[in-house]
Amino acid sequence: MPDKNLKSWIEISADSDFTIHNIPFGIYNDASVRHRACSAIGDYVIDLYELAAKGLIKVDKHVLEQETLNDFIALGKTITNQVRNTLIQLLSDDNSPLKADTAAFGTVFKKQSAVKMLMPVRVGDYTDFYSSIDHATNIGAMIRDPKNALMPNWKHLPVGYHGRASSICVSGHSFHRPKGQQKPADAELPVYGPCKLLDIELETAFVIGKSTELGESVSTANADDYIFGMVLFNDWSARDIQTWEYVPLGPFLAKNFASTISPWIVTLEALEPFRTKGYVQDPKVLPYLEYSGDKNLDIKLDVFLKPKGGEENKICSSNYKYMYWTMEQQLAHHTVNGCNINVGDLMGSGTISGPDPSEYGSMMELTWRGTKPITLKDGTQRKFVNDHDTLIFRGHCEKDGIRLGFGECSATVLPAT
Repeated sequence: MPDKNLKSWIEISADSDFTIHNIPFGIYNDASVRHRACSAIGDYVIDLYELAAKGLIKVDKHVLEQETLNDFIALGKTITNQVRNTLIQLLSDDNSPLKADTAAFGTVFKKQSAVKMLMPVRVGDYTDFYSSIDHATNIGAMIRDPKNALMPNWKHLPVGYHGRASSICVSGHSFHRPKGQQKPADAELPVYGPCKLLDIELETAFVIGKSTELGESVSTANADDYIFGMVLFNDWSARDIQTWEYVPLGPFLAKNFASTISPWIVTLEALEPFRTKGYVQDPKVLPYLEYSGDKNLDIKLDVFLKPKGGEENKICSSNYKYMYWTMEQQLAHHTVNGCNINVGDLMGSGTISGPDPSEYGSMMELTWRGTKPITLKDGTQRKFVNDHDTLIFRGHCEKDGIRLGFGECSATVLPAT
């Protein structure tokens, strides 16, 4: 467990996501910087290129001025963890050369409010899993049989599908409501038009930090060596388009129009203190999916809906600890057939729902397919997401006086074109 008494000489609010125990990684730009790798402390981004130029971190500075973190991540955890640990030391030592450097505020340290955060990684391939037992049970009960909500394979393997990497956008973007075919229940033939049942999916995702060759497999025992860190993730879903198209091959147009990623990657090392026990998996899984130790994570997750010109409304509070399948199992299953992975690949958790109705991670569940609308502060109701709504995800971990968070994952829905 890290030292809870460790403090930074930079002033940090008690509820900040970016404490000395976090030190995440991202990419930023501003009026003077095209794109550079950065970290965060309190209200500031930390320009890693400037630190390398001063000789304070031992990384080729040109790796730190790339469009994404891929080349930095590819240096390996020996280097990236060393950079993080050096930052922790520089930011906590009262004799730090940075503390005495008055010019650092403006070059090394820049207000987060004054910069723009960019896509943190170049995502070559994106996979989305379906690993929350409460979510899978709820959806199965709605569209199939409540007594047999889970498909026969669900407790034997982490179900997943390959998604579309090109439409993953960084937090703060907007997108137009998708269009496609839908088949109303009372119609004989499908119709075409804007999605009427636009939904969120409260997810996290993990970023691959180490590549494999075709034919290699990653075991649950060494999976953590291949996981660089985690982000918040909203895998938007067009439920009416999905219902009509998904048989027999699964999601297609209902998923590939937009997904939203938070800009900060929180390292797996920062998250280690928040490990917790997972579900007892019954029936027993096959040997390649077995693992030892506590592999779930206690990450508190909140969803807010903000109508145009209105206030934020908290509509859900869930937790990553409700995942049935762990990241390690997901990665082991993904590669058991020899599928190769690359630095920057993204693996979505699937919608994270808890056992209580207030913990459901999608509008589909929160409103129970639109039969129980949510009433907002302004008196309006939502069955699904309306045009001009902004959906915001936030997540943080807190234990024994140690706190860290992920920042925001937000996007705004525009009318269909």
